[in-house]
Amino acid sequence: MSRIAFLDFEASSLGKKSYPIEVAWVFDDGSSEATLIRPAPGWTDWASDAEAIHGIPRDLLLSEGQPHDVVARRMIACLTGHTLYASAPSWDGQWLSRLLRAADLPRHALRLQDTDDAQRRVVIETCRAAGLSPGQQNSILNEVLAGAARDGQADGPPAHRALADARQEYERWRAIRHATETAVRALASELPGGP
Repeated sequence: MSRIAFLDFEASSLGKKSYPIEVAWVFDDGSSEATLIRPAPGWTDWASDAEAIHGIPRDLLLSEGQPHDVVARRMIACLTGHTLYASAPSWDGQWLSRLLRAADLPRHALRLQDTDDAQRRVVIETCRAAGLSPGQQNSILNEVLAGAARDGQADGPPAHRALADARQEYERWRAIRHATETAVRALASELPGGP
């Protein structure tokens, strides 16, 4: 299985001129990184209602944020070669692209996929590794993802801070992997000659 990471941005607003103000990622081993992003020149969009949600004042970005180009280069250095997942890949992809372009880096140097894909993939790969038939794989996939959807409703809404939200996606993926392993063991024990 290739290395993966769960990524999340917070942004200045949800408007057309919005830009990333915080980014975080969590690797599949649980290690993580997060940073505030100092706005690039010309990034002036700001929505007070967005600030009320994420709780990051613009002054904090100016005083403690890392320069946008430093953050972009750090992301390229850390994340190139990884499969990257985000819970809102269209929004997060827009902010990633804006960050990379502002740093004069190729806007498609990093690409995001939907975390739903990571969840499905870990179930299927775990089932295939156990030698399960396609029918058995689909049965476990449906069972595990239905359980994860119920558990996800109990998790509550996102925290709207990049690291907390990326970690929540990572923890959900880990729980799905664990549930799949448990389901595979249970199925194996029911089969003739099973443990």
